[in-house]
Amino acid sequence: MSHGHVKPLPPSLREWAERVVGPLSAVQDASHPRASSRVWDVTDSRGLRFFIKQSASASFYERETFGYQSAVPALGFGRAPRLVETDARQLALLLTAVPGTPVSRLTLPGPAHRSAHRQFGALLRRLHGTDKMPGAGRREARAALERQADDAETHLARATDLMSESRRALVRRAAGHVRKLTDLLAPAHIHGDAQERNALWTGQALPEQRTPGQRPLEQRTSGQQASGRPASGQLPSGQLAVIDFERSRYAPAVQDFVRLACGPWQDRGDLRAAFFHGYGRPLTDAERQALPCLAALDAASCLAYGPDHGEHDVTARGLRTLARLENSAWGTFV
Repeated sequence: MSHGHVKPLPPSLREWAERVVGPLSAVQDASHPRASSRVWDVTDSRGLRFFIKQSASASFYERETFGYQSAVPALGFGRAPRLVETDARQLALLLTAVPGTPVSRLTLPGPAHRSAHRQFGALLRRLHGTDKMPGAGRREARAALERQADDAETHLARATDLMSESRRALVRRAAGHVRKLTDLLAPAHIHGDAQERNALWTGQALPEQRTPGQRPLEQRTSGQQASGRPASGQLPSGQLAVIDFERSRYAPAVQDFVRLACGPWQDRGDLRAAFFHGYGRPLTDAERQALPCLAALDAASCLAYGPDHGEHDVTARGLRTLARLENSAWGTFV
C-alpha cells in the first residue's frame, strides 16, 4: 500500500490484464511507500486474485521475468507467485497471488518463527540450484561479485558525512578481501532481496504490530485475517512463500544471506540455525569469511542510497551493520 498518494492502475495496464484474465472486479494499490514502486492487487470476475507489477527499470523487468521463468518454478506450488503474462513494452508482469503476511510485520511465537526461517532456507536452497549452474551463470556470478567490490568506492563517495575514515577503511578492506574469495564462493541463482518482508507466512502468529490508524498489511498481501491468525482452511502448522524477484540474478549464494544476517539473525542465533538446517548445509569457510565483508559492502550501499531517497530503514541498517563491525562483531554474522 502506498502512503499519502494512491497510485491508480493505468488504463493501458488494465486493458492488458483484462485481455489475459477477463474483467477486473476490484483493483487496489499495493505499492511500497516509494515513488518507483508500482504494484496493484486485482481481482477478476471469478474472485481470483492477481498482482500487476510495473518494473521500475528494464533491468528489473528482465531479471524478474527470467527468475520466474527459470528458477522460481523449482520452489513448488504455493511457495511463490506464478508468472501468468508479461508485457515488455510496459515493463509489466501479471502474477498469481499467494497467501500469507510478511514475516517482518508479524510477531511470531518462537517455534513458528524458527519454522519460517527453516522453510526460508529450504526454499532458497531450491532456488539457488547450484548443482545445475550453467557455465554462463558461473561467469556472471563471479562478475557480479567483482562489480560489487568495485562499487564500494562510488558508495563511499556518496555516503559523505555518514562515513568516518575508520569506517571507510573497513569497507575498503572488506572489498579487497571479497576479491580474493571470488573463485571459492559457490555460484547460484539468488533471490537478491532475501529478507523477512519478502517472506509470507501463513500460520500461527500473534496479533500484528502496527502504528495507530495504519491499515493491516494483510489487506493487500495475504489471505489472512487482520488478527494475524490463519483464516479457515489454512495449514495450522504454517507455510512460507517467497515473493519479489526483481533482484534475482546469478551471484554467489552467500549474497542471499546478507540481509538476514544484518537483520533478524543479529540477536537470534536460533533463527540462523533454523535457516541453515532448512538450507541443508552450513556455510563454507570461504562463505564465513565473505559474509561480514559483504555486510560491510551492503552497509556502504545503504548509506549511499537511503538518505537520498528518504528510506530511513535502509540508512539505519547500514549504520547498525557498521557499528557491529567496528565493535569486532564479525563473528556474529556467521
